[in-house]
Amino acid sequence: MELERGERPWGTYTVLEENKSYKIKRIEVLSGQRLSLQMHHHRSEHWIVVSGTARVTCDDREFIVNVNESTFIPVGKSHRLENPGLIPLVIIEVQSGEYLGEDDIVRYQDDYQRATAEPEQ
Repeated sequence: MELERGERPWGTYTVLEENKSYKIKRIEVLSGQRLSLQMHHHRSEHWIVVSGTARVTCDDREFIVNVNESTFIPVGKSHRLENPGLIPLVIIEVQSGEYLGEDDIVRYQDDYQRATAEPEQ
């Protein structure tokens, strides 16, 4: 089985496993890069840091998540993942919800001027 991979301006992602109710991704964010400030209507996300350091924004909170730590992003909350470190940030993302399509992204702010309906991760 060939894994779905994608390249983005901020780094790369690989879908490790997917079914109707969850999707597991490996996400690598390059040093100094960040994903868009975004929200999902139909899914929550659990992020586990496996390499590097993550700066996470969730609604009005900003905090650091280190290796072997995790955070949970509830459905409907604005969020952003950022790599403030010098080495690549690698996380395992577990998405769960009733709909996991890449078009369930509302972008509030994006460093790369992408349209809100474009697939992100």
